Amino acid sequence: MMRMRINPAAFGETRWYEYAVRILFGGAITVGTGLIAKKFGPGIGGLFLAFPAIFPASVTLIEKHQKGKKQKAGLDGTIRGREAASLDARGTALGTIALMVFAAIVWRLLPSQSPFLVLPLATLAWFAAALLVWRFRKLGRARPGRGKLSGKAA
Repeated sequence: MMRMRINPAAFGETRWYEYAVRILFGGAITVGTGLIAKKFGPGIGGLFLAFPAIFPASVTLIEKHQKGKKQKAGLDGTIRGREAASLDARGTALGTIALMVFAAIVWRLLPSQSPFLVLPLATLAWFAAALLVWRFRKLGRARPGRGKLSGKAA
């Protein structure tokens, strides 16, 4: 089982302008969402707000960093960069499932219940869903003897 850990050294690998790019991407997506909500209403705007705002910038930076590490070692690094970016995209997709649980609870309960009850409940449900999705993430992986992993055509 993969263990999650924090790597403080990773903060030194990211330059200030890369953080600025992430902030600008996130801000642009948020502004776009606000314009959509103003034009079509908060129900439609909220759908777009669920988009992970910094994902586009993050995934490109992850690819760049991984590729750069391999290039420093004298290797191409293109495949490694793409693999790292795809893993980040997979994690984003899994996290989105938990966010949908949070949103569903808030959507159904907030009109009739106190926000002081609904928001903590939705947060706990989000956390539980995230843990469950993380725990069962292996169910969708290719199994030996099928597809590209075994050398057969997919």
